[in-house]
Amino acid sequence: MFDKIEELERRYQELEALLSDPAVISNQPEFRKLSREHADLTDLVAAYRRYRKVLDELDENRELLADPDMRGMAEEEIASLQEERERLEGEIKLLLLPKDPNDSKGVILEIRAGTGGDEAALFAGDLLRMYLRWAERHRFRAEVMSLNETGIGGVKEAIVEVHGDGAYSRLKYEGGTHRVQRIPATESSGRVHTSTATVVALPEVEATEISIDEDRDLRIDVKRASGPGGQSVNTTDSAVRITHLPSGLVVEIQDEKSQHKNKAKALAVLRARLQDIEMRKQREAGSVARRSMVGAGDRADKIRTYNFPQDRVTDHRIGMDLSNLPGVLDGNLDRLIDALAETDQAEKLQVLMSEDGTA
Repeated sequence: MFDKIEELERRYQELEALLSDPAVISNQPEFRKLSREHADLTDLVAAYRRYRKVLDELDENRELLADPDMRGMAEEEIASLQEERERLEGEIKLLLLPKDPNDSKGVILEIRAGTGGDEAALFAGDLLRMYLRWAERHRFRAEVMSLNETGIGGVKEAIVEVHGDGAYSRLKYEGGTHRVQRIPATESSGRVHTSTATVVALPEVEATEISIDEDRDLRIDVKRASGPGGQSVNTTDSAVRITHLPSGLVVEIQDEKSQHKNKAKALAVLRARLQDIEMRKQREAGSVARRSMVGAGDRADKIRTYNFPQDRVTDHRIGMDLSNLPGVLDGNLDRLIDALAETDQAEKLQVLMSEDGTA
């Protein structure tokens, strides 16, 4: 493990030199890339340097044990340093966990009504507002890229992009099937109905990360945008439908009046979906692939239930129950997200320790 850390420390020193190179500074894309790598290594290198210092101090104090006048003080110092060493070893193991390269990115959320008819569409609308409120609370910029509403205020499908460093690292755990249990306003008998909506969480993808040959790989159709009930939204042919011929994926965006803006948004969603397909293939092909308790965001995974009669939100992946359901739907998601992130981290640490033969 420590051989690997020393190699990373050498890389850290290389990065420090590169980031002071005028040629790198003038190349902003490269500078940002190297800065992110440098930032990712900073905490690990600092912890490792402190760890080495603690080991040196332990050796010095052990030598003092032979001196009767210094023995008592040395024993106290050794006990304190051993505690510090154990704490740093745990911290270093956590910092060595494989990082999701997408964690620093923004996120694209796709929310779709599932089973339950109008009530499912209303629930999908609740989830959309929940994520918009969460983004607002954390001062992320959220942009609704596509919105297909029903006539009663529900949402058949919505695509929202949350811009900002680290948005994906937080909202990636939201992927899966969300279930609601409540009495619909139209239910005269007071019977509780169960409905579902699905959420897909995709990291933002730069144009340079996914190669798309627009001439060969895409069929782009434009048409006049329309609103609920066939109502015309624009008077120009601004809606854009992109079909990725190799995969069959289809993305349609019509929210902007500008055809160019709709095309740019559709391409952003398409790139994110294509990268998601590639990532899933890599996970399935990996010899050490494992299924995390918190899931891989598959739509078939029932991840959470929102029970209105009992004022309870249950995350089934970690068995966590929260009260104050209205507060959760108002964007207070952090207790759930923190617990999911901690579970994910603990699982990865267990795998790392098993591979090192320490568990």
